[in-house]
Amino acid sequence: MGTFKNMLFLSVLLLTGFSMKSQQSVFQPGDYRDGIYDKENSINRRYIPYTHLREADVSWEKRVWRKIDMREKQNQQLYYPKEQVVSRISLMQLITKYVLSGQIIAFKDEEFLEPLELSNIRSMIVLQEDSADVEEFDSNGNSVMVKKPGIVDSTWIFENFTSLELKEDWFFDKQKSVLEVRILSMGFNVLKPKKEDLGEYPIFYTYFPACRPFFAKHEVYNWKNDAERRTFEDIFWKRQFSSRAIKETNVYDRSIENYSKGIDALLESDRIKNDIFKWEHDLWHF
Repeated sequence: MGTFKNMLFLSVLLLTGFSMKSQQSVFQPGDYRDGIYDKENSINRRYIPYTHLREADVSWEKRVWRKIDMREKQNQQLYYPKEQVVSRISLMQLITKYVLSGQIIAFKDEEFLEPLELSNIRSMIVLQEDSADVEEFDSNGNSVMVKKPGIVDSTWIFENFTSLELKEDWFFDKQKSVLEVRILSMGFNVLKPKKEDLGEYPIFYTYFPACRPFFAKHEVYNWKNDAERRTFEDIFWKRQFSSRAIKETNVYDRSIENYSKGIDALLESDRIKNDIFKWEHDLWHF
């Protein structure tokens, strides 16, 4: 009886060893992933091309400039993460990635007349602090002053991305009888570290339709469900962001801030938005 128990114990031990060995051989280098399944939906997604638009089909058009403040809660999905992670990417990280690779062209102006060279873009993005004298000790214990080069930082732009300016055209397509909007340009405003007195300034502009193929392939954080994350293309297509109008086409070619301040500027922004709504409402009012 004892011999039988010993043989049974050895058999169980051998089977356990074979099982552990087989389990160890299943996973190979490269099989480890941060998730329970392969995400293929966003990677293989394509953007929806705009429908062809003829000049004869546009019966009404209005150009509006609006500003998306990254401090607002609804827009924080575009701002975060500030540091690079595997699962997500911020809007500024996405743009700089494809601009530096040459797949998206950055411009100095919103009319797309002056494209920026990659060397100029790198010099704007890379921030280098001034060199400083640091006290060190030599082998004899004597104090000596050594000049240390400044720290080179290329990630400051992710944290200091303050707002996004959109230039868009609202128009009525009488062929389809719909009021539509199409974004033309995106201006990225940043705030330089330790130079807050200068205020925010546009670092470059991009042509929005050229960014759409890349927007469709990158996910944005979903507050309620990680399995139903939308892409940057969805956010702009469905206009799931908070913004305020800062300018409309006018005879003086001036922005709201040139003639209104404080609460008056906010009311003027709402007036521009309501004018577009009223125009569409009156069109279908019988």
